[in-house]
Amino acid sequence: MNITMEDIKTQHNKVAEMIAAFEATSKVSNAFPITINLPKLKSGEQYVGIIISADGSKHEHIILLPGELEDSNWQDSIKWSKALGGDLPNRCESALLFATMKDQFKSEWHWTNETHAGYTGFAWMQDFDDGSQHYDHKSNKYRARAVRRESVI
Repeated sequence: MNITMEDIKTQHNKVAEMIAAFEATSKVSNAFPITINLPKLKSGEQYVGIIISADGSKHEHIILLPGELEDSNWQDSIKWSKALGGDLPNRCESALLFATMKDQFKSEWHWTNETHAGYTGFAWMQDFDDGSQHYDHKSNKYRARAVRRESVI
């Protein structure tokens, strides 16, 4: 058998391609080295997803609780959500709910748990019609849904 430089270069290129493919696969699997256990859901609850804070300090499962509150001001909506063992979703969670579970909401404004930073008499809301967020006076009446959070272990 007569081996040429061209044969060696061809085989070398094939091996280089195999190494690159292996390294790419290895990088992806190394980027996600954790296994996440999903939380146990109570009757009527729906799993939404995981939120990781911008600074990476919090990793939480978000679970949508059953039921809704209609025509309620912000303070009463907060009390209602706490009585269910949950909280109103924050703005980030509300955006996730719109993106993944829009069909579980009336196409109307829903309170979040966030007070406006510049106007303490106002709180943020999520519109489940078009996905926008805006703030309004806490005494006005809108819908509310509650979530609960579980730390990702």
